[in-house]
Amino acid sequence: MHLKTLSLASLLCLNCVVQAAVGNERVEAVLQKVASHSFHPLNDDHSFTNDRKVGKHGIADLDDTDWRVRSLAIRDLLLELPNDVLAVQQGLDHKNHHVRQIVAAALAIGGDQASVSKLERMLENDPSSLVRAQAAMSLGQLVAKNSVDLLTKRFADDSSKDVRHQCELALDQIAKDAGATQEQRKAFETLDEADFEKLVVNSSAKPFTLTATDGESWKLESQRGKWVVLIWIFADWCPVCHSEFNDLIRMKEDFAAANASVATIECHDLYRCRLMVGKEVDAKYWFAKESFQQKYKKGIWWPHLSDPAGKVGASYGADPMAFAVHAEYVNRPSTIIIDPEGIVRFAYYGTFWGDRPSIHETLEMIQSERFEFKHPRRLSETGTSK
Repeated sequence: MHLKTLSLASLLCLNCVVQAAVGNERVEAVLQKVASHSFHPLNDDHSFTNDRKVGKHGIADLDDTDWRVRSLAIRDLLLELPNDVLAVQQGLDHKNHHVRQIVAAALAIGGDQASVSKLERMLENDPSSLVRAQAAMSLGQLVAKNSVDLLTKRFADDSSKDVRHQCELALDQIAKDAGATQEQRKAFETLDEADFEKLVVNSSAKPFTLTATDGESWKLESQRGKWVVLIWIFADWCPVCHSEFNDLIRMKEDFAAANASVATIECHDLYRCRLMVGKEVDAKYWFAKESFQQKYKKGIWWPHLSDPAGKVGASYGADPMAFAVHAEYVNRPSTIIIDPEGIVRFAYYGTFWGDRPSIHETLEMIQSERFEFKHPRRLSETGTSK
């Protein structure tokens, strides 16, 4: 009996070792896929993606797969947590900065408190501003209270304004216990590449439901009978996005007269979306002399929606995590117009941070029902507009 018990214990132990080895292999395969992928290059300080052919900020090729690799890597790493967390954590020391950034993002969304000390070292020492910015974001998402002193120091003295900004936001998240949500993790874990880029112009728009910054659910189908404009924006640090918000505030009555509703969408968890509309810290921005908060609290009339893993954006062609802007991966600037019968009439996907129709041009298309637009500085793989 003793020998049989010992044998069974040994078999169970061996099974655990085998399962751990298999898990490690899956993690290693994800890291290797990221490390071996030929991403478009970052500029010298790693704050912007540059098209490898054009040599300018952005990516001209709408079929580029960089965003898929990033999004699916985060999904696959999350699916290995918490069972193989040590194997995932090893990616924080990887020589490839894309791997370090993706692993740091996944560990924070997965709530891995044990990675805090390594994330702190990244924030202090990593040569890439992109990775340092992600480390700051991750510490905020983990509500790493013991990291407050370091974040305060880096907010004051990091060489990158983008990293300093992410430190400021992380400090606010920690103070408010506003860490990563289970909704964000679930959204990443259920990403399905079979649903990616399924939008077809002149076909029915795929229904979806997202949460607005007031906590209410917003359903596309509930807008039937109106024109609907969907605008995927970048983040709170984007001066172009704030300019669009200001235009929307001024044009409320114009959109109402055109029987058109608007929803802006951000591929972030709810905290970052609330920040964009002035409902969190009154952050300091290098491009603005005055605060947005009071104007936004009084003037924003449309829902700002949280698309926390870019799941809806991926299906609509907005390509979440397409390229880096201000040391953060963001979606392509995308504008979708849907008619009162629910048919997609216009879908525009930008090639760089400033490439999409203005709010005025978008309204003019609805009023005229002529859906044609080409940005004058749109990138092409030959370096000229197309």
